Amino acid sequence: MNSFHPRIFFFLLFILPLIKANSQSINAGAPVFEEALRRRQLVGEFDSTISFSVRPINVGFVTRKAIFKEEGFFELNKEKPRMGRSTHKKAFALLPVRNTVSFNSKRPYGWGNSLMVPNVGWQNYITAGVNVKFHFLNVQLQPEFTLAQNKPYAGYPNDFNDRINQSRFAYWNVGDFPERYGERGDVKIWWGQSKISLNLGSFETGLSTGNIWWGPGQFNALTFSNNAQGFPHLTLNTTRAAKTFLGSFEGQVIVGRLENSLLEPSQHPELNERYFRKFNGDWRYLNAMTVSYQPKWVPGLTVGFSRTFQQYSEKIEGSFREYMPIFDAFQKTEVGFDKDGEGRDQQVSVFSRFLVPKAKAEIYFEYGRRDHAYNWREFVLNPDHARAYLIGFNKMIGLNKLNTYVQVRGEMLQQQESVNRYIRYDGLGGGISWHTHYSSRGFVNYGEALGVGIGTGSNIQTLEIAYVEGIKKYGLRLERLVNNQDFYYRAFGTDPERKPWVDLSLGILLDYQWNRLVMSSKLQLIHGKNYQWQLASQSSREFPMGKDLFNVTAEGHLIYLF
Repeated sequence: MNSFHPRIFFFLLFILPLIKANSQSINAGAPVFEEALRRRQLVGEFDSTISFSVRPINVGFVTRKAIFKEEGFFELNKEKPRMGRSTHKKAFALLPVRNTVSFNSKRPYGWGNSLMVPNVGWQNYITAGVNVKFHFLNVQLQPEFTLAQNKPYAGYPNDFNDRINQSRFAYWNVGDFPERYGERGDVKIWWGQSKISLNLGSFETGLSTGNIWWGPGQFNALTFSNNAQGFPHLTLNTTRAAKTFLGSFEGQVIVGRLENSLLEPSQHPELNERYFRKFNGDWRYLNAMTVSYQPKWVPGLTVGFSRTFQQYSEKIEGSFREYMPIFDAFQKTEVGFDKDGEGRDQQVSVFSRFLVPKAKAEIYFEYGRRDHAYNWREFVLNPDHARAYLIGFNKMIGLNKLNTYVQVRGEMLQQQESVNRYIRYDGLGGGISWHTHYSSRGFVNYGEALGVGIGTGSNIQTLEIAYVEGIKKYGLRLERLVNNQDFYYRAFGTDPERKPWVDLSLGILLDYQWNRLVMSSKLQLIHGKNYQWQLASQSSREFPMGKDLFNVTAEGHLIYLF
C-alpha cells in the first residue's frame, strides 16, 4: 500500500479557504470534462492554440462566472470565457470530488483509469483535493484511494504444450502485465494528481505525481496516458501555448521513477515456476520529452514528437548523457551499439492534429517506433520495424436546437508487428511488441502500461456516436479488440484450428448534470470470440470451433463541483 498523510490534507482544507478565489483543473484523461473541453474547441468556444497533445489541460485560476454557468459546467453562451489565463496572484479552490465505481463480471476489461487496476468484481475509486496559488507558487494536493475486489477468473489456460507456453512467456518475460494483480482484494492510497510547481509566464517547473497524456489521441496514446498509476516526476512544461513569431509551442520534459509490480504473470504457479523470469527488484529511471508546434501560417494544424528513455537505476553510471539521453542521436551508428547492453529502452513518436472549427471537426494521427534504427538509410528503407500507430477523428453535427449536436468520433490503434516480421526474423516468431523490452521489462508502472492499455500486441477500432447538449451526452460505442496478435502468430500462425481472440463490444453511454453534481456512466456488453485462443469442447479438426466468453463491464462516475 502506498502511504499518505491525511493531516496535511485537512490542514489545507480548513486553513487555506481564508483566501477567496475559485478555479478548475482538468486532469489528464479526466472523465466528462476533458471531452467537453474538446467539444467546445471544435465548435469554436475554446482556445484553438491548445493542441490537446500535452495534458493535463491547465485552465488556470479564473472567476466562477467564467467556468460555472447557471446551465451547468462548460455550457456554451455568447460570451467566451477567459479559459487558460490567470488573473489572481493569490487563489484557493476546492477541486471536484469524484467517486468512480466499476464492475467486471467474468474477466478484466477496460483501461485508462489511473490508480484502478484490471480486476474481476467491484472496484471503487475516490479523489478530492485543493489547489492553492500564491504569486508564482502553485500547490495542488489531490490524493487518490481505491478499494477493489480481485476475484480469480479463467485466464490463460495451463493445458497448452511447451512450445505455446514458451511463446506466451516470451512476452511476459519482456514486460510487466500480470493477469491478476495479487491473490486477494486490493486497497491503495496514493498522492494522485498532486503537484507543487513554480510558474513563470507560459512555463511551469516542479514535482508531480499526477498522470500525463502526450499525443492527440482520444481513447489511447502511444507514450503516456492515464492508463497506469501516476508516478513521481520532475517536470518542466508549458501551461499554455507559448506564442512566438513562428507560431505557438507546447512541450514538456520530465525525469521520473517507475516501479514494477513484482507479480508473477500467470494464475498458474506451475507455469510461472517453469517459464517466468523473475524481476530484479530495481526501480527504473525515466527521461522523456515532447514538443508540439502550431505554425502561424496554417491555423488549426499541430505537429509534434515525443521521445522516452527508461533504464534500471543500477545500470546508470552518472554522466549527463546517462541522465538526459533524450538529447542523444537517433541512429545506433552515432549512439553506439554498446548502449543496448546497458538495458536502455527508447520509444519515439511523431504526431499531428488538424482542427477545422468551421467544419466542427478534427483529424489526427500518431506514429511510434520503439527501437533505434541502424542509420537513417535503414530507417527510410524499413520504417515499419517496431512500430505502432493510431489515427482518429472527431466531428460535431449541429442540430436545430441551440447548442445541441450529434458527435461522431472514432479511433484505430495498431500495435501488432507489421509484415516486416517475415523479412527481419526467421519464421513467424517475430520480435517483441510495443511497450516491451528485453532488459527494461516493459514501459509500465506497477504492472500497467503507461500509454496503450489494451494489452501487449493488441489492436483496436472504436466508433462512437452520441447526442450532446453541453455536458449532457447519450450515446453508443462500438469496439473491436483483437488481443495479442504478436503472440498469436508466434504460437498459432500455421494452425488452421486456432483463430484470433477478438472482443466485440457494445457500450451504452450516459452523461448528465444536476446543478453541481455530474454523472457519467458506461455499460459494455463484450462478446469474446475464441477467448484465450481456446477451442470449444465440441471442436474438431474438420469443424474447428473456438471457445467464447460473454462479459459485462459497467462504470459510473459521480462528480461534485464546488
